[in-house]
Amino acid sequence: MGTAQIALILIGALAAGAVNGLTGFGTAITALPIWLYVLSPRDASSLAIICAAVSQLQTLPMIWRHIRWGLAVPLAIPGLVGVPIGTVLLAYIDPRFFKAGVGVFLAAYSAYVLTRRGQLKWDWGGRVADGVIGFGGGVLGGLTGVSGVLPVLWTDIRGWSKEERRGVVQIFNFTILTLAAITHAAAGMLTRQVAFETALALPGAIAGAWTGAYFYRRLADRGYQRVVMLMLLISGIALIWTSL
Repeated sequence: MGTAQIALILIGALAAGAVNGLTGFGTAITALPIWLYVLSPRDASSLAIICAAVSQLQTLPMIWRHIRWGLAVPLAIPGLVGVPIGTVLLAYIDPRFFKAGVGVFLAAYSAYVLTRRGQLKWDWGGRVADGVIGFGGGVLGGLTGVSGVLPVLWTDIRGWSKEERRGVVQIFNFTILTLAAITHAAAGMLTRQVAFETALALPGAIAGAWTGAYFYRRLADRGYQRVVMLMLLISGIALIWTSL
């Protein structure tokens, strides 16, 4: 592996770690466009899962006391059920059209939030609706690897605080990523090559996570919401672009 390849792996890991530390999600969407220049899609996917999980662990103590398990668990458990279903659906659904549809929805909703005045606070559906959103996020995780977007949008619709949103999204993503890592290991995808790439990427992912966490602590609720929605807008555009 040449110097340029190593540099791109580190740059991707640093950028993805910073986004993850700031928002609690976004590792794959940030890193994959960079890593796919030097890594196979299979290795890049496994590397994104590992770096995301490690980044989540780095910042978990920062949000631990703010986590409201009564909000997080109703999303996380159905999400675990949805992951293998999404994986199975890969054989029957064209991921390009699915990603395009999700991308259009994300771009439209995040643009609306960035331009609207005031804050939503919608309690309709209670825990049942939370579970449906969690299940959908798990299916998306298995199908496209974008597990966090539905919970992020849902926390905005619910009108939860910055700490509530971050706790829910991070616990949800960490749960889904853990299952994804186990699935990759069982499928024999965590090879020696991936282990070598992981050793290169983790220092950047960890440093990025702490950098992102530093700025997260300094954001008020409204500032955090705008950063997250900007990230979703970029994610939606990226999904549309990669589906073309």
